[in-house]
Amino acid sequence: MTTLNAIQESIQSAVAYLRQRDGRRWRALVVLGSGLGALADEVEDAVRIPYADIPGFAPATVQGHKGQLVIGKLASVAVAVMQGRMHFYEGYPLWQVTLPVRVARLMGADTVIITNAAGGINRDFKVGDIMLISDHINLVGMAGHHPLIGPNLEAFGPRFPEMTTAYDRHLGNQAMHVARRANVLLRQGVYACVAGPSFETPAELRFLRMIGADAVGMSTVHEVIVARHAGMRVLGLSGITNVARLSPDEGEPPSHEEVMHAGVHIAPRMFAILRGVLAGGLD
Repeated sequence: MTTLNAIQESIQSAVAYLRQRDGRRWRALVVLGSGLGALADEVEDAVRIPYADIPGFAPATVQGHKGQLVIGKLASVAVAVMQGRMHFYEGYPLWQVTLPVRVARLMGADTVIITNAAGGINRDFKVGDIMLISDHINLVGMAGHHPLIGPNLEAFGPRFPEMTTAYDRHLGNQAMHVARRANVLLRQGVYACVAGPSFETPAELRFLRMIGADAVGMSTVHEVIVARHAGMRVLGLSGITNVARLSPDEGEPPSHEEVMHAGVHIAPRMFAILRGVLAGGLD
């Protein structure tokens, strides 16, 4: 088991390395999910650092996750963009999956904008839709794998952070306003986090629908919890890349290739929302 001191040393080592590479303060951390990495190519005055070079960061092993941190400006806002993320199912401990969020906090960021590819459970959702995350169900955490288990990092936040306001209402309203102005349909709903890497069975999907989930994925919630623990504001967006099969005879089986293909079509509208929110100044 990794000790508290080891985790703190990993965070501090990553911060020291990044400050040496680029001394600019960040305003926001932007996490790009499957099929959405192209937005990082728009960062101006960019410094691009592979995760493998940053102490404590784990390499991204999943197709569609380039595995580099891009520091610079996007819509005139100082950002660090994660071009791909680490996942619990890759075998990384949750303290390491969420390490970039804590590093971002110490680099000055007060906001996390997080995106993902998700399966649509809500029967009104279609492949290609974008969902503003209004709340989440942390099934991984409820089963005993929670990113805050272990000694509390007092320098970041309290032992028992509240999660009734996990997703910032003001940022969500900004996203809705930007979407309307850009003529982009932006749905709202609850995101359920499962461990993966297998896709869900029909019975599991029916269960998720019964408990109030509108979409399901294998990421995001761990980072959101750690961000809120550190007092950061969060905006979450899901790209609906496949529609849940509630029975074995319904539709085609999901695949990662389907997720990546849908992400390409979702990206322009997702990017329009992200640019618009950033251009609003995050105030």
